[in-house]
Amino acid sequence: MTYDEELVARVRALLADRTDVAERRMFGGLTFMVAGHMCCGVNGDELIVRLDPDREADALARPHARPMDFTRRPMRGFVTMQPEGLKGPQLNRWVHEAVTRAESLPPK
Repeated sequence: MTYDEELVARVRALLADRTDVAERRMFGGLTFMVAGHMCCGVNGDELIVRLDPDREADALARPHARPMDFTRRPMRGFVTMQPEGLKGPQLNRWVHEAVTRAESLPPK
């Protein structure tokens, strides 16, 4: 699957001041790793976000969010954001939450 280059560029810009970011092709899209942990990714025109599992229900209650379900079973701690939920500053909020989760994990 391809991914939205414009969305990738927006995510890159939000992570540009970090020195611990790596990009990997994963799940048919492009994944951003922070400090060695999966942080977020772009699959098609959607953003995959890794969050604290305890915050997942709150995230899913937001407009345009749904569980990440590549395997047809939702993966705990991950949500998929549809393009409508990534306009303006909303993308920054999602990426910030994903970075916060990655930073909370033990060092790799």
